[in-house]
Amino acid sequence: MADEPSITRWSFEDFKLCYDAKFGRKKDSAAEDAAENGQAVYNGNSSTVTSNGNGHVKKTSDLSIYERYNQANNGSSAHSNGVSSAGGDEKPQRSLLPPFESAEMRALGESLIRDIIRGSPDVKWESIKGLENAKHLLKEAVVMPIKYPKYFTGLLSPWKGILLFGPPGTGKTMLAKAVATECNTTFFNISASSVVSKWRGDSEKLIKVLFDLARHHAPSTIFLDEIDAIISQRGEARSEHESSRRLKTELLIQMDGLMRTNELVFVLAATNLPWELDAAMLRRLEKRILVPLPEPEARRAMFEELLSSAREEETLPYDLLVEKTEGFSGSDIRLLCKEAAMQPLRRLIAQLEEKQEVVPEDELPKVGHITERDIEMALKNTRPSAHLHAHRYDKFNSDYGSQVLQ
Repeated sequence: MADEPSITRWSFEDFKLCYDAKFGRKKDSAAEDAAENGQAVYNGNSSTVTSNGNGHVKKTSDLSIYERYNQANNGSSAHSNGVSSAGGDEKPQRSLLPPFESAEMRALGESLIRDIIRGSPDVKWESIKGLENAKHLLKEAVVMPIKYPKYFTGLLSPWKGILLFGPPGTGKTMLAKAVATECNTTFFNISASSVVSKWRGDSEKLIKVLFDLARHHAPSTIFLDEIDAIISQRGEARSEHESSRRLKTELLIQMDGLMRTNELVFVLAATNLPWELDAAMLRRLEKRILVPLPEPEARRAMFEELLSSAREEETLPYDLLVEKTEGFSGSDIRLLCKEAAMQPLRRLIAQLEEKQEVVPEDELPKVGHITERDIEMALKNTRPSAHLHAHRYDKFNSDYGSQVLQ
């Protein structure tokens, strides 16, 4: 270490260089150049080709803004603030990151923008069967203020916080994606792992950076899935850690700031346990919408769509299915249809296993059609999973939720 400067004469740059060299935090030059040029870095190698890790290119709707920005520029050099240099054929409409106050906040923003910011999820209202009341309330709360901002001012300013609550598997996440698709907003799909860090103080900074990014890419939708894991009731458990309280406090402060501005940033939260949410968060989630178990008409529409591959649809006992699936959620109905579709496949596989020779793939017989006996067997083997607390959701909706429209 004879080439190191004397400790008394070290500058900050000298200290950082030595620290990185000793503790392995020095990036290779290729990775640094890629980070400065706005290129994605995979295992230290810069690349402008977007893949999911196994060589398959993602759909455009699944790409993050960071990845689509790289594709649009075709690998051209760009500054880290997202402004293309001379020679680029296309320029993004806005920079990837807002002007952060420090390099630390910018690093947190880069980690969020690569993993969380999504384009249109491509989920249509028509793809969600039933839930007409929830759809109407969501359109009124989010879609209409974006389409007709002239009318939603003053007292009619849009709701910034919307809570979707109900039994699991009823379509809360699908509704949030449909809102983002209909409004063509930037979609932030947030879970607890996205904003919780093991480093002291980073969790609340991630929350602040998240809302800064949402304002920068407005109109945007922040979807907090399973929000009860992030902001449950405070002060009831003695084991609650200080960092958890700081995270909850920062989220409440950022939500309060949204409500006081005219920026089109909406927070959609989903939970299966609304009664465990903190009262302060419930106040900020102004619009609370119950997503109930599907009605008989919705269940019939689901069965007709999922079992539409049957040869003679009129012979399938749809009335029996609707009658026997009271208390089933949408995901339970899908599992029931999958179990029914597996019955003819099981019979075919049993026949093929009896043969000793291997049948070529192009000579394999087709799978048979679903019969009424297959439906009965599937009903016998499938149980609902979301009906145990149905009465609690109704009580919570009568106390706190948005009532059913007449």
